[in-house]
Amino acid sequence: MSFQIPEPREQFDLTMGDGAIIRVRLHGNPGGARMFLGNGNGFAADGYFPFWGPLCDDFELCVFDFRNHGRNPLAASGLPAHNYAQMTLDLERVFREVNARCGKKTNIGIFHSMSGRTAMKHAVEIGFCWDALFLFDPPNVPLAGHREYERMDVFEHRLHDWAMQRPDRFRDPSELAQNYKDTRGHSTWVEGAHELMARSVLRQDNDSGDWVLSCPREFEASIYLQAMSLNLWPSAEELGGPVKLIACDPDAKGAPGPAYANRALAEDGHYVYECIPDTGHLLQIQKPEECRQAMFSFLGEKGIG
Repeated sequence: MSFQIPEPREQFDLTMGDGAIIRVRLHGNPGGARMFLGNGNGFAADGYFPFWGPLCDDFELCVFDFRNHGRNPLAASGLPAHNYAQMTLDLERVFREVNARCGKKTNIGIFHSMSGRTAMKHAVEIGFCWDALFLFDPPNVPLAGHREYERMDVFEHRLHDWAMQRPDRFRDPSELAQNYKDTRGHSTWVEGAHELMARSVLRQDNDSGDWVLSCPREFEASIYLQAMSLNLWPSAEELGGPVKLIACDPDAKGAPGPAYANRALAEDGHYVYECIPDTGHLLQIQKPEECRQAMFSFLGEKGIG
């Protein structure tokens, strides 16, 4: 199977406070509730199409990459501005400007990993703005001394070290696709997702003809370490609105740190929580139908369709 991203119904660039560009694409049903969809660290929103594509029949999809990812140009503000604080401000601007430009309607947030933690920080520090918010396996780190702190510390530092040494230049996207297939945590993505994600996270260098990471590896690595210093372990009540935490399976073989951390956060913070059995961190492109159903059940309870 080969996935092809359809042409968006509308596309526009938004300029962030420091000049960074966020490229917004609108897909799907303009009469439906609006779903904002963001990506995880080092990935790209287009690569989640096996998950969000079928949503386009009933919902309007506002698809965008977080700064310095995917279709966005590399920001002139560079690595110093590549941080959770700035991404939180970016999310606020994207939300406000999309609603101002396209009209106010029911707004649903769907954020994975890094974008999920950003949405949590946004809710706590700026205010909850969603009719419903879905957090897909955010890499939540408890405060030092918590039973899951050490596990997450090891997890984030290993990812930092890996990211700093990962290949960042390829002759063709198929090379990166094969890397994904050979990685235990990514090998069980749905058919065609490896090739799609590879195309989505790379851009072609006009000088050499090589394909390079849209998000430079030192930018990706920095986010892993920043996760340890956010001091963000809020209760569901502190977020301030309807939220569901959807996580990978802590009972699966080789489960990553967030699987355990999110189960602990759900217990500590009284979240509506659902774990998708036999999934890892990229659960939305491993079991997309099950992830959609986890959302639909919550939306049904809230009377949102």
